[in-house]
Amino acid sequence: MLTKLWGRRFRLPIIAALAATLVSAQGRRATEARIDVEKYTIEASVDPGKQLLAAKVKMDFTPQDDATEITLGLHQGLDLRTVTTGAGEPVSTQRAPDSNVRLLLPQALAKGKPMSLNFEYDGKLTGNEESPVWGIKFAAIHEDHAYFMYPARWFPVNDYSVDRFSMDLSVKVPTGYSVASSGIETSAGHYEYSQQSFPGSFAVMKGEPKTVNAGGINGTFFFRDSSKMADAYGQELGKAMEFFTGLFGLPPNRKLTFVETESGAPNGYSAPGVIFMSPGAIGTQVNTRVVSNQIARQWWGVLLSPASRNHLWIQNGLARYSELLYAEETEGKAALSTLVKETYVEALTVETPPMIQAARLEDYSPEYWAITAGKGAATLHMLRSIMGDDNFFKFLKQIPEQYAGKSIDTEQVKKVAENLTKDNYTGFFLQWVESSGAPEFTLEYATFRTKDGFRVNGKIMQDLDLFRMPVKLRIETEGNPEEKTVIVSGTSTEFAVETFGKPTNVVLDPGGEVLRYDDDMRVRVAIRRGEQFVEISEFLEAVKEYERALQVKRNSSLALYRVAEVYFLQNNLQEAANKFREAIAGDLDPTWVEVWSHLYLGKIFDISGSRDRAVNEYRQASRTRDNTQGALEEAEKYLATPYERERPRY
Repeated sequence: MLTKLWGRRFRLPIIAALAATLVSAQGRRATEARIDVEKYTIEASVDPGKQLLAAKVKMDFTPQDDATEITLGLHQGLDLRTVTTGAGEPVSTQRAPDSNVRLLLPQALAKGKPMSLNFEYDGKLTGNEESPVWGIKFAAIHEDHAYFMYPARWFPVNDYSVDRFSMDLSVKVPTGYSVASSGIETSAGHYEYSQQSFPGSFAVMKGEPKTVNAGGINGTFFFRDSSKMADAYGQELGKAMEFFTGLFGLPPNRKLTFVETESGAPNGYSAPGVIFMSPGAIGTQVNTRVVSNQIARQWWGVLLSPASRNHLWIQNGLARYSELLYAEETEGKAALSTLVKETYVEALTVETPPMIQAARLEDYSPEYWAITAGKGAATLHMLRSIMGDDNFFKFLKQIPEQYAGKSIDTEQVKKVAENLTKDNYTGFFLQWVESSGAPEFTLEYATFRTKDGFRVNGKIMQDLDLFRMPVKLRIETEGNPEEKTVIVSGTSTEFAVETFGKPTNVVLDPGGEVLRYDDDMRVRVAIRRGEQFVEISEFLEAVKEYERALQVKRNSSLALYRVAEVYFLQNNLQEAANKFREAIAGDLDPTWVEVWSHLYLGKIFDISGSRDRAVNEYRQASRTRDNTQGALEEAEKYLATPYERERPRY
């Protein structure tokens, strides 16, 4: 079972040390103006046969500075024909090497004085052009469908993902095609979105969409190859909207449209009232993780959004944690615990920069998701453990109540929490949002008999001098266990706990609530990094990471399995077989390693012409009764027909 990243290249973690040389994407030349776009009025025409987009755009904005230049984002596949001021004066343009366009204005902007610019442009968008977000398709036109998401910059975008705006959009398509976009459809293909948010996304599909009603929620599905999944997703939409409405309050849109994109597009993207999903993400069973994450973004990203890209953890962290909360609601506490562990591993795959410097990260990169979503969700889970469930869920509801239709920053999030509990969270946010790194605890203790029972005296040590956070202790005794919360502050913290029963063990952070290193976490993080190297075919670096995991835990079945996978991919079949055998003899964590190791051994024997041995391995795979990722179907397939592999060319 090979690992898969979700539609994104992996920029190696080892270059994190160079992060100090990165320049924020928000940096501007001295002559460039900061502007606030209020509204776009767009007339667009889509020709599916020729894969052409043509558009006329009026951009109403207010300058925030006195300046003579503006820089906007515009897809590199689009050719600007003309740009004029509201008075009709021509504006000179310069294309940057990236997706930016510099506008040289005929006269200086007056700070605070509203004005407008008019754009005319066109271009062919096949999906194979260089995207503003490297390696991901956010816009493409095909014969039977087309999609245009805001990150594609298919219209001139100011201060990407930060500057909120309204939009009046008209889309002209050939007869027999349907259009979906954000807002109210006042006539065919004409949408008005009057709130300040991030509309700017639309889809075109040949034929008519399917409507599904569930729990009073209307879902419209522009699904093609996945059309049979519309009903199932409609039902999940109803359940998820009901759950999130109870948590966060009324959504900005009660009617949602789902759009199927194509391979190479992001797994999911959430625009106001419109959710785009790739065919792989839709799958043959409802993908509750993707759908819950994207529906939650109707609050976290649409209803409110970060004040700058340095505060992206608010949007992405809350969306990811909403995904975990939905799993807790539908699958139980055990599912939450599993997903929290996965999230903590992701958060630790990249240690720098701190979350508050997220603007330095490349959009949609693994580092971007690890820090803004993974560490963001981890921070929220830790905050929940400190605040308690009652206050934490009030906190989740008060954020959209106070900041609906607005931007929000980290300090404002902290204030919402502090006003609820009357506690000071400055140290918590300093550690987890403004700083990098995670602690590794060492525990020392001794037990003494007292007149009334026993006393445990101990010391908690870790290596972060500024660390300060409440951490739970569980003292296991010959009777009932006892718990105490210790404020761990600095590199060494002493504690004393009185117990009635004789202590038998002391466990620090028994619920795994603190994002921290231990041997198990180091193994998991090293394996995850190795998987990311495999995604870009950096097999040598991948094996190095897996070996780091094995240095900590020699019998890690997952690390051994991943090494075997690499050897299999490199056609080093003998070494692959050896490692698959070692994986089966290891700790079998996770348990699916056993069934898939037998499957790979069967394939190796088929390749080498040992059909009897191959059949034996496929039968052993079947006996495990573990159908992870369709393993049992795979075994049946190759029991019937030998596995064949194209011979490599040397």
